[in-house]
Amino acid sequence: MKYLIDTYTWEEAQKHTKSGDQWIVVERKVYNVSQWVKRHPGGLRIIGHYAGEDATEAFTAFHPDLPLVRKYMKPLLIGELEASEPSQDRQKNAALVEDFRALRERLEAEGCFKTQPLFFLLHLGHILLLEVIALMLVWYFGTGWINTAIVAVLMATAQSQAGWLQHDFGHLSVCKSSRWNHLVHKFVIGHLKGASAGWWNHRHFQHHAKPNVFKKDPDVNMLNMFVVGKVQPVEYGVKKVKHLPYNHQHKYFFFVGPPLLIPVFFQFQIFHNMVSHGLWVDLVWCISYYVRYFLCYTQFYGLFWAVILFNFVRFMESHWFVWVTQMSHIPMNIDYEKHQDWLSMQLVATCNIEQSAFNDWFSGHLNFQIEHHLFPTMPRHNYWRAAPHVRALCDKYGVKYQEKTLYGAFADIIRYNTHLKSHGFTFKKSFCSELFLYNMKQH
Repeated sequence: MKYLIDTYTWEEAQKHTKSGDQWIVVERKVYNVSQWVKRHPGGLRIIGHYAGEDATEAFTAFHPDLPLVRKYMKPLLIGELEASEPSQDRQKNAALVEDFRALRERLEAEGCFKTQPLFFLLHLGHILLLEVIALMLVWYFGTGWINTAIVAVLMATAQSQAGWLQHDFGHLSVCKSSRWNHLVHKFVIGHLKGASAGWWNHRHFQHHAKPNVFKKDPDVNMLNMFVVGKVQPVEYGVKKVKHLPYNHQHKYFFFVGPPLLIPVFFQFQIFHNMVSHGLWVDLVWCISYYVRYFLCYTQFYGLFWAVILFNFVRFMESHWFVWVTQMSHIPMNIDYEKHQDWLSMQLVATCNIEQSAFNDWFSGHLNFQIEHHLFPTMPRHNYWRAAPHVRALCDKYGVKYQEKTLYGAFADIIRYNTHLKSHGFTFKKSFCSELFLYNMKQH
């Protein structure tokens, strides 16, 4: 017996975008997620970012076990698109979308989504080895300045590499079972790094879902310390949002951003998020890191100098993290939501760094940022296999595929300081002038 099902137009679906009334479209099926968003494992905001839109490509990108997820979504199904409606919304290029879908199927068939367990075991092993060597150096050679500096470098390297490893598990790209991915993610980010898996998921999945999209990507909401892009300075200025003298942000960026992101801002945000959202399991994992660290190092340095060493390691790790993550994003376009297809949206906000053994290790394979953003559940050791196919598809449709040298990418961050100066001037102009007009379009 065939059951009748309600049908909807894109116009009807696009009306349901507000909190408490949110629909999404996946594979032409319409789902009412209004009450379910708070239970979404990836966080409620990422669902809200796709309210009233076709979320098919994001749905496919984020979920490694699609049949299982479709099963859980059945109770939310309220209908499907009318037969006369296109599969893509908002005038997206249907041919590009279909070709990208075919590319994903090809990469799956070629085994690009299959994990090599030994790769990740060796990566974890070298992190633990660095931790052990650091502790042994203190044990055998004492707490002199030179030895402590070497120990700090080893610890910062271990922390940075653990950051890339937790990123792999957080994206469900290592284990076949999502449950095991989540468990090991909590171990790596919690016990090895002293951070929260829930906090990371909430931030990072939004970034992947809408990279460099103002008001949707938390990574371009720069701690209220900076205004970036062409639209944020104007909107903040018009609304009189001022936390710092943004017209001087180009002067303080390198003194505030890279050195303080992890030891100050993330440190505060992680604990605040765990307590305010009741992430008690994450808190236990996090505390286990601090217990381990201080048990190991206070016996040599005492409490005061152990705290100093801890923050110095975080200081170095923060520089490493900021330069690697921002070399692929901050020089790129930052704008309002443009409702682009998945490929175009990711390519306008990301760029690659040329491949080498050092670049792969140094960046956790985020030198293949384009491929990572297109296929976040793909194991990173396979990005190089996907890259030529992605580049060919971009060439076919005239989508710009950017690849830089590592030094060129770092230089672009330095050059971006001139843009920060310009953005700060724009903010000051819009803040001070009552005659400054700004069109607050909601795209």
